[in-house]
Amino acid sequence: MDKNKKLRISIVMGSQSDYKTMKKSEKILKNMAIPFETKIVSAHRTPQRLFDYATKARKNNIGVIIAAAGGSAHLPGMIAALTSIPVLGVPILSKKLKGLDSLLSIVQMPKGIPVGTLAIGEDGAINAALLAASILGVSNIKIKNKIDSYRRKQTISVKKKPKN
Repeated sequence: MDKNKKLRISIVMGSQSDYKTMKKSEKILKNMAIPFETKIVSAHRTPQRLFDYATKARKNNIGVIIAAAGGSAHLPGMIAALTSIPVLGVPILSKKLKGLDSLLSIVQMPKGIPVGTLAIGEDGAINAALLAASILGVSNIKIKNKIDSYRRKQTISVKKKPKN
């Protein structure tokens, strides 16, 4: 159990341009004071970096990986193929196909290599951070309490009646 308290969330993305979206994941994790790291790892342009990152993730105390990718979006699936750590895929909104290509690439993983797939773009980045925190919260009471608090605040923020 002590080791679980030291687990971090890793946010990886295929390129610098994805960071605009993935800042939303960082913001959630920062606000909850959940340890995380952020890296650029391209499945196509830095394959050795990808291999080293994925195969050493457990040794580096990574408990959940949030992998964002656009276009052909191979990053989440390739990471999932190299580690048994949970991988959450965030499709990046694109100009050409509005992120649908990325969504389909991430969500259509072959059986046996799962990738939890979130919504396209910023909503997906936010939900990926919350889901990653929830996963760690299963074995870390401090993180569980932070998720519970976040949800209570969210509930309180919803008004009972519309304003005129």
